[in-house]
Amino acid sequence: MDSINSSEYKDEFIKIYNAQIKREGAEKLLKWLSGTDFFTAPASTRFHLACEGGLVCHSVNVYRALRERYFEEGDSEESFALCGLLHDICKAQFYKVSYRNAKNPRTGEWEQVPYYSVEDAFPYGHGEKSVYLIERFLRLKPAEAVAVRWHMGGFDDSARGGSFAVSGAYEKYPLAVKLHLADMEATYLRENRG
Repeated sequence: MDSINSSEYKDEFIKIYNAQIKREGAEKLLKWLSGTDFFTAPASTRFHLACEGGLVCHSVNVYRALRERYFEEGDSEESFALCGLLHDICKAQFYKVSYRNAKNPRTGEWEQVPYYSVEDAFPYGHGEKSVYLIERFLRLKPAEAVAVRWHMGGFDDSARGGSFAVSGAYEKYPLAVKLHLADMEATYLRENRG
C-alpha cells in the first residue's frame, strides 16, 4: 500500500477551507474531520488513490478541477469549496486495513500483505451520507446539498435503479453538474489509477 504526501494535501485542504468557508459551524466541522481518518484515509479500496492520504488528495483535486474549469461569474467561492472539498466526507471512517496472502514475486514465498476493505459503520448511501454528515455541523444551500448528493451521477446506485431525480437535479442546479464533472475529471484524468 503506497502513500502520498498527505500532509501537503492536508495543509492545502485546511488553507482553502479556512479561506473560503465562513458559514456558522465550519470550525466545528473541521475539528470533527481532524478527529477522524479523513486526512489519512484512501479515496477507494483499489481504484483511484487507494493509498494513505488518497481521500484528502482526491478532495483537493476535485476542488481544483471544479474551481479551475467551471467557476463562472455569479458562482459562490464558498459553495465551490464546500462541494469540492467535502463531497466525499462519507468516506471518513469507512475503510480499514485488512490482510491477505500474496506470493512475493521476488522470493516466491507467500506472505501477508495489507489492503483496504470497507467497514461502513453507518450505511446510509454515498452522496446522501456526505450531505448528512456536513449538515450535522453547518447548513447547506439547496444547490450545494443537491450537488453533493448527486456528485456520483450515473454511478450512484439509485440513479441506476431508474430514478429520474439525478436528471432533474442536473437540470435545476448547474453546480451539481459542475461537481460531477470535476469529480470525474479528478478521478479519471488527474489521478493515477495505477
